[in-house]
Amino acid sequence: MGDSLSAGYKMRLSEGWVALLEKRLTNGYLPHRVINASISGETSSGGLNRLPEALRRHQPKIVIIELGANDGLRGLPLPLMRENLRRMITAAQQNNARVLLLGMRLPPNYGPRYTEDFAQIFVELAQQYKTGLVPFFLAGIATQATLMQSDGLHPAAAAQSQLLDTVWPHLQPMLN
Repeated sequence: MGDSLSAGYKMRLSEGWVALLEKRLTNGYLPHRVINASISGETSSGGLNRLPEALRRHQPKIVIIELGANDGLRGLPLPLMRENLRRMITAAQQNNARVLLLGMRLPPNYGPRYTEDFAQIFVELAQQYKTGLVPFFLAGIATQATLMQSDGLHPAAAAQSQLLDTVWPHLQPMLN
């Protein structure tokens, strides 16, 4: 469940990190299949609204939640984002799925308090609900202009394998 960062914004779907994950699983002869339920522009509220049907339809064993960036970029109330993510985590866990939360950070122009509180939500939820956590999904990418699209917000196709490499060490133990 994600936003444009996982939906492959302005690139072929086959270039995105989620498609590369599926390819890695297939090449490694791992029996898992990937359902990409990511929509560009998605907020935590939209993800929460869509999750119950996705859980019912696909009955996943692992749910990767990559949401919150659009909430933060729009300056939405952090308690609302926190509650939406919390409800998504608990819904997935109640459906016997393990959760991997992909943490995000915001640009510093949102102010230190908002940006620090935003980033801390992912850490606290992962600790409280004992989920996997990638502390910062765009680590090593967000500050590299050559790895970002011209908007400065979305990783370029060249960065997608790095995104997968950021997620993989946290996801791989969950696959066993």
